[in-house]
Amino acid sequence: MNDPRRRSFYERSVHAVARDLVGCTIRHGDTSGRIVEVESYHQEEPACHAYNGLTPRTEVLFGPPGHAYVYRSYGIHALLNAVAEEEGLGAAVLIRALEPIDGVDLMRLRRRMDRVDDLCSGPGKLTQALGIGLDLNGTPITDGRGPIEFLPRPADSRPPEVVLGERIGITRAVDLPWRFCDATSTSVSRPRPPAMRASARRAA
Repeated sequence: MNDPRRRSFYERSVHAVARDLVGCTIRHGDTSGRIVEVESYHQEEPACHAYNGLTPRTEVLFGPPGHAYVYRSYGIHALLNAVAEEEGLGAAVLIRALEPIDGVDLMRLRRRMDRVDDLCSGPGKLTQALGIGLDLNGTPITDGRGPIEFLPRPADSRPPEVVLGERIGITRAVDLPWRFCDATSTSVSRPRPPAMRASARRAA
């Protein structure tokens, strides 16, 4: 169940998928990053695009799990999601932040900035850094069949310290604690969850 290269990884509760993706790697072309923040969305709540049913925009959300749902936010940013749960049910995990691993110079060029911690510290930032656009909507992310690869946590990587918080950047269902962050990472987007700030104080 812990291998995001397999479709079975995504055929589960979207919240379980979200938690298990923290610490995994996303690769696109010559760039890659470690997932340090995600949010889960489910058709049962109004912040999810699937809440109002099947439309041309949400077709991928209701399709088979293990595919990329890429949409434009505020007319500017392309946001990357991993479709989860069973086909016909709208649910996905939004990838909110990454720690850059490979292709950092290319990420800097695309983002026109140098600070590594900020290259992928937001859902629009990471797609720009990795060169992921709307043309990749609906492409598979399993079994190496698509241009975006979701890879397992490296055996020698530090284990994530997953903390939960309320989702950000939305106006509906804001009370649901469906944001999953790695408390050990400086690349998590702001504002950071209260649990993460508390963990940082304990470490200090």
